[in-house]
Amino acid sequence: MISLETAFAANGPLAGAIPYYRPRPQQIEMASRVEAALHARSVAVLEAGTGTGKTLAYLVPAMLSGGKTIISTGTKTLQDQLFHRDIPAVREALGVPVTVSLLKGRANYVCHYHLKRGLSDARLTSRELASHLRQIAHFAEIDDSGDRMALKTVPEDSPAWAYAVSSRDNCLGGDCPHHRDCFVLKARKRALEADLVVINHHLFFADVWLKDEGAGELLPVANAVIFDEAHQLPEIASLFFGESLTSGMLLELARDVREEADQAAGDFLQLNQAASDFEQAVRPLRLLFNLAQQRLPAQRAQAMPGFTPALGELQERLQRLHGLLELQAERSEGLKNCLERAELCLERLEAWLGPDDENSIRWLELGSHAVMLHVTPLNVSELFSRQIEGGARSWLFTSATLAVRGDFSHFLDQLGLAGAQTGYWESPFDYDSQALLYVPQSMPDPNAPEYTRAVVEAAWPLVRASGGRAFLLFTSLRAMNEAHGLIQAKMAESASHFPLLLQGEKSRSELLSEFRDLGNAVLLGSQTFWEGIDVAGEALSLVVIDRLPFQPPDDPVLAARIDALKRAGKNAFFDYQLPHAIINLKQGAGRLIRRESDRGVLMICDTRLVEKSYGRRIWQALPPMRRSRKLDDARAFFQTEQAHADAF
Repeated sequence: MISLETAFAANGPLAGAIPYYRPRPQQIEMASRVEAALHARSVAVLEAGTGTGKTLAYLVPAMLSGGKTIISTGTKTLQDQLFHRDIPAVREALGVPVTVSLLKGRANYVCHYHLKRGLSDARLTSRELASHLRQIAHFAEIDDSGDRMALKTVPEDSPAWAYAVSSRDNCLGGDCPHHRDCFVLKARKRALEADLVVINHHLFFADVWLKDEGAGELLPVANAVIFDEAHQLPEIASLFFGESLTSGMLLELARDVREEADQAAGDFLQLNQAASDFEQAVRPLRLLFNLAQQRLPAQRAQAMPGFTPALGELQERLQRLHGLLELQAERSEGLKNCLERAELCLERLEAWLGPDDENSIRWLELGSHAVMLHVTPLNVSELFSRQIEGGARSWLFTSATLAVRGDFSHFLDQLGLAGAQTGYWESPFDYDSQALLYVPQSMPDPNAPEYTRAVVEAAWPLVRASGGRAFLLFTSLRAMNEAHGLIQAKMAESASHFPLLLQGEKSRSELLSEFRDLGNAVLLGSQTFWEGIDVAGEALSLVVIDRLPFQPPDDPVLAARIDALKRAGKNAFFDYQLPHAIINLKQGAGRLIRRESDRGVLMICDTRLVEKSYGRRIWQALPPMRRSRKLDDARAFFQTEQAHADAF
């Protein structure tokens, strides 16, 4: 069996197979720690700075271990990158006979039952919708995986997918007439047989939820679980360990009841009417709030005019629908499934309407077209630590942003990992020569109405100096959209015109591809562009961050957590808010330097970074760049960058 030293050697198999590979002491040290944790079946939390090569550092020992390993990533995009690019390259380089499987959540696979029902739905009035469904049906006949990501001709956000996939709620399980051909079951079977299974964090927690409910499990037994992008786990855990009821779930229930009633209980017209009446009670909820996307505590939402009576009407109609489903459920498996979902919706609605609990927070989230009722635990540490007790597996958590200057206590406390081993490796990049941290001298308070305008005014000279090639990252969609209009105006009044890209205009992957290809573009993004983005080379030389990413103080979940921390005698700002903001800022800053040859300016417009006493903690947690508050220094950096490029 090949050793780690041989695998990572300068003339070893990885060097011959992986583009841009070069031996790094930090990578080899991390790989050794991973190997030791796999052997001892222990818990390890490992931060590896950008450029360390943490993917290889855990993939190589996992493939050489001889055991079954589950690798969980933060997003489906990273999941696909691991499965289609990274793992095949490492497996070929090492020459090991490792079998690999990709496993996603149920909604990522075409469902034969719901697709067939969707194709026969007389309510499909849109030609485009019907066309997309026919394309999906053809795809399901010729593709072995049924993975919707493999069908490029139907947009990911097409409404047709709602008719072509199942959810945890509406899956018929073993009672489905297409059970033997189910793409989800085929994917799970491949996962059971594979040595290496690639999942995402949401699927991991869906598995935890099922086991806690006594409803089986999604994932195979494994010797080890490795979480990449592990910094996302606390937030995702809060969602899955809590309970949510969304207007989308309720509308889907109403739609499914009508369709099942048409097929199996056409002579019982009351059921179809009750489903329509219930739907009519759901749709007006969002219209009651004359607000943009927002998060409100339950008490404030219930005080809004008309909301409590509307929710009472919704509950009454849901109870009537539930009662009629009880009478008709035996007529089909689909109606029986609808009954179970109606019961679950009633339980969650009653929980949200119930009394406050000091261990959780009831709150309401307003989307652009949806209302979501949440009950969220304030602390998931005990719930999560329970999942890894017993010592039968190795548990590894890795990311470029888990610690604050080598201190992992914030992350460990959130997930209840007090006894975990930790490892910390700084980036091998020469940030002192590759990057400059620039904080402008005169900026208004970040909460001032004119703040975003001031950000654009301060950043525009650098956007011109860098010749575009810029990410402008914002902490809110409102600020991002305002800045977009301001930059358009700047371009109209100046001689500088750069391709301007905006989050939401296209998919993230399309925007990034266009950004790389253009070479001089300016891209404006919010939270989804702060992490998981890799643009190496000259296409990106300037990253502008509008403000320090502190969570809004009026956020209901944050406010409740602050109260809980104060009751426990802790300092909420220094124990929770500050380390949380530092880890988020490290993610955004990490977009700038991706290779040894990259150079660029990180501009953080928020002067609290240098003017507040806690600011020192923040900038000291960032990579060790040169620092300046002078615009001329930042401009000069791009001139030396050009000289640096000309020298080669």
